[in-house]
Amino acid sequence: MTGRVSLVTSPDFDETGDPAPVTAGDEVADEGGKKRIPFWVEFPLLILVALAVAILIKTFLFQAFYIPSSSMEDTLLINDRVLVNKLTYRFGDIGQGDVIVFDDPRGGFEGDGESVIDSAVRNVLESVGLATPRSEFIKRVIGLPGDVVEGLEGGVWVNGIRLDEPYLKDTGFAIAPFGPVNVPADHLFVMGDNRAASQDSRFFGPIPTEDVVGKAFVIIWPPGRWGGL
Repeated sequence: MTGRVSLVTSPDFDETGDPAPVTAGDEVADEGGKKRIPFWVEFPLLILVALAVAILIKTFLFQAFYIPSSSMEDTLLINDRVLVNKLTYRFGDIGQGDVIVFDDPRGGFEGDGESVIDSAVRNVLESVGLATPRSEFIKRVIGLPGDVVEGLEGGVWVNGIRLDEPYLKDTGFAIAPFGPVNVPADHLFVMGDNRAASQDSRFFGPIPTEDVVGKAFVIIWPPGRWGGL
């Protein structure tokens, strides 16, 4: 018996058996036969994932903090970037002399008039130290809860003892008298190392410990200033 044999071709091959050309509308499969996501879809997804990871890291783990002013000179200079550990004080206590980042005690800055996109972009730029946080300060811890802090004889005294402060910027500036200030429970008295150019607890009072973002522990930029704090 004779019969007619029909040639059945795969959608990936033409009638000659050669691979068929892929047109712009065809979906591309990998070697396992699974459909691959087109690049024009994959790229925006990767960007969104990167943004989400950066925001999560900034929120819970580490943050690169950009130094916008001279208030911490010569320890920190304008345009330095420091890395802030947000986990330090979950497992340990804040100590006198620590350099900390904390929420602006004046408030009213975070998110004012921002769209969701603007907020996301700002958070990413802040997380890598490319933008100045609008709502955070960086200062040194001088007084702990229960301490009595006072400006006297051109220096700072804590509980009746004058602090030895080798980190201070040498400007010849004698600190003006202030206090005595009794640091309340769950509060900190903070000051900048450049006492002549620092808005700190002398002006806005002790700050709540709950407003502390984390501990600055290393300068990461510029490379020539890399080092611990």
